[in-house]
Amino acid sequence: MTTSTLLPDTRTAWGLLLLRVVAGGIFAAHGLQKLLEFTLAGTTASFEAMGVPAAVIVAPAVALLETFGGVLLVIGGFTRTVGLLLALDMVGALVLVHASAGLWVDGGGFEFVAVLGAAALALALTGPGRISIDALLSKRTARIREARPAR
Repeated sequence: MTTSTLLPDTRTAWGLLLLRVVAGGIFAAHGLQKLLEFTLAGTTASFEAMGVPAAVIVAPAVALLETFGGVLLVIGGFTRTVGLLLALDMVGALVLVHASAGLWVDGGGFEFVAVLGAAALALALTGPGRISIDALLSKRTARIREARPAR
């Protein structure tokens, strides 16, 4: 493999790692805020006040998804599934809460949730990259399959 073909793969791997760590860290922080600072009762009450349907179910689900999904994004575990779920979470936040306030976040708008949703969807579409738990497990599974005798 030449340097010119290896370099883009390396840059892509580091770029996806950076995207996962930043987006995942922000998701995890927001999930922990819902769990620990606002508490589940407070988060549920807030979701109810914002008109989120089934807030008693949705609020804990969102808090847990953002917390543990964020951590999974950081380490690159179940990235495609978690990325899709977090993107859907952000679509819900955008449509149900932020869209009516316009674009700018300082007025409660949707710019921040749009960027987080796009980052999560990008990871769902591309996968985690080579520097991830998913890649490590995939390599390990491939080695195990290759080591098995043919039937």
